[in-house]
Amino acid sequence: MAYDSAAKYHSESRSTDKRAEDVMRISNVIAFSVMPLLIPAFWVGRTSAQMNAKASDTDSAAIKQVCADFSESFSHHNAHAVAMTFAEDADFTNMRGNHSHGRTDIEKWFAGLFRGVLKDSLRTDTVRSIRFFSPDLAAADADTIITGTKAADGSEIPPRKGLMVVLMTKQNGRWFIGTFHESEYPPPREPAPALAR
Repeated sequence: MAYDSAAKYHSESRSTDKRAEDVMRISNVIAFSVMPLLIPAFWVGRTSAQMNAKASDTDSAAIKQVCADFSESFSHHNAHAVAMTFAEDADFTNMRGNHSHGRTDIEKWFAGLFRGVLKDSLRTDTVRSIRFFSPDLAAADADTIITGTKAADGSEIPPRKGLMVVLMTKQNGRWFIGTFHESEYPPPREPAPALAR
């Protein structure tokens, strides 16, 4: 009887070992069958991510250049060049809420300003962030400083500081301003006088 028990135990043990070997063999077959499929997918995904990062760097540089072209054209009082940084159907809203739609209206708006209160102005826009929503749509924020603006009486007003927010669109491989909004920061407050105690 003890012999039968030992034989039965040994037979079950060999059966369990055989099952474990079979499971291991099947696992190896699956792993070695799937690995050739996963490795190219990993590398393609990695290559795609690297290409997207390079495209993103290239696109970020192009967007910054459009913002720089806008500022430079503004500072040269060239309304046509300013308008050419905008998409054909762009929307422009300035610090006071005045709105222009389309490249032609935007050019007319700036031409009037450059003949008037902004005829001696200089503008600097420093892009501080860019967020991509798709390969051809991005938002950019820029700090703005405008100097040389004239008041109605012809006197120069203090430098104006604000935030430029643009929605950029990529059309035919080129980036353009699609929507432009800017706001002016309030002037710094004078410190409150100390109260006598």
